Amino acid sequence: MAVEKNVASSSLAEVIDRVLDKGIVVDAWARVSLVGIELLAVEARVVIASVETYLKYAEAIGLTASAAAPATSA
Repeated sequence: MAVEKNVASSSLAEVIDRVLDKGIVVDAWARVSLVGIELLAVEARVVIASVETYLKYAEAIGLTASAAAPATSA
């Protein structure tokens, strides 16, 4: 009786397809202070997703209304 080993492998294309379909959000925040004085503050949010996925979730939390509104000139 032979034992078969089934190794599940993913190609790069499958991984990229999954990431674009589901999306990834990286939210980072850093602050540098010296003696109680804030010298540097950095906030970053990186979203990796397809446009379709981004718009689907952005609409759910109300972000697309401001993006779709025409800019007013002053």
